[in-house]
Amino acid sequence: QVHLVESGGGLVQAGGSLRLSCAASGRTAGSYAMGWFRQAPGKEREFVASISRSGVSRNYAASVKGRFTISRDDAKNTVYLQMDSLKPEDTAVYYCAAQTLPRPGASSGDNEYGYWGQGTQVTVSS
Repeated sequence: QVHLVESGGGLVQAGGSLRLSCAASGRTAGSYAMGWFRQAPGKEREFVASISRSGVSRNYAASVKGRFTISRDDAKNTVYLQMDSLKPEDTAVYYCAAQTLPRPGASSGDNEYGYWGQGTQVTVSS
């Protein structure tokens, strides 16, 4: 069992940056590949980024590639999402999740993630 808590969301102007954090407690986050997902009002939840247990493999949605960076610090039991060059379309609730389906690498499928945080709101104004 692992408990995930996101933080770092807020209101930012277009072109600005935010860094989201996901702190894990219980079983260490290092035991899992980790992912970030987001859900905008009236839309389906979508994949943003994921990172393997080792941190070597990282995957990004096409819409954020080159602007967002996922990283992990297992000593701090924390996963980060650095978001740069933010756009109004990045506005959403952002969730971190732990991949519980045992497979190599890091998945983009939310059905492979069994533990979820409560989410943090990111709002980008134009």
